[in-house]
Amino acid sequence: MKVTVLTGGVGGAKLVLGLLRVLPAADVTAIVNTGDDFRHLGLHVSPDIDTLLYTLSGKANREQGWGRADESWSFLETLRDLGGPDWFQLGDRDLALHVLRTTRLANGDGLDAITADLAVRFGIGATILPMANALVATRLETDEGLLDFQHYFVARRCVPQVSRIRFDGADTALPAPGVLAAIASADAVVIAPSNPFLSIDPLLAVPGIRSALALTKAPVVAVSPIIAGRAVKGPTAKLMEELGIRLANASIAAHYADFIDGLVINQGDDAPDGIAIAQTATLMRDDDDKARVAQAALDLATSLSCQ
Repeated sequence: MKVTVLTGGVGGAKLVLGLLRVLPAADVTAIVNTGDDFRHLGLHVSPDIDTLLYTLSGKANREQGWGRADESWSFLETLRDLGGPDWFQLGDRDLALHVLRTTRLANGDGLDAITADLAVRFGIGATILPMANALVATRLETDEGLLDFQHYFVARRCVPQVSRIRFDGADTALPAPGVLAAIASADAVVIAPSNPFLSIDPLLAVPGIRSALALTKAPVVAVSPIIAGRAVKGPTAKLMEELGIRLANASIAAHYADFIDGLVINQGDDAPDGIAIAQTATLMRDDDDKARVAQAALDLATSLSCQ
């Protein structure tokens, strides 16, 4: 069963890892949000791609939720001593990845080729595709003015009130090579329980991706990020309130209504009408949880393909 998953952030990476627990790695393709990408200290940083690389290779810092488990911080400490900006933490091992990526981009390599090579170096058998090679920047209109995503998310810790989210550069971007084919040729497409507005919407803003999801013959199943009326982590709940969106599974279903066929929700939570539903405990604390949620999504997709 060939599965394509749209993902971003820690929650998305957990689901992809779950898929690799129940499927051969060669059958899984992850299309990753790059709206979080930005330049820092002259380096091109791809946080969601790197989170996926570290998670799938077993190198992620599980307690921290970001970065590498075997990290050291000499560079950052020296940067701080010299009066440099330390609001975005770059560990020594993490830094090597950003330097390599930046050098290869400067030499004309595409982000897709760089990411594929890094996946091989990390021993990852799944295919990892950036949503686009061109820069698409998630920016938020807030009560503190227009903020780049990382300044909102990291520097300001999601405190500013958001009135609008935009994806600068998306209208002229193209899906990275392989993205549309991965959607069209999949037996099932899964939307990870990533933040719908900050992690999935940037992907959908790239021309061609949303229409590919609507046109694919494969069932498209989303996993809701809402559990017991709350978002697990991150600014999902806060954003929904500020944007005037009810914090409910029905809102997630409505947000993806033009292309999803089914929704996986937490066991016992309210189920929206008018869409196929699967229920399981969707909080992914350990690898067994991740595999269970992934299997629930696949089972729902299979049931839909048989209808």
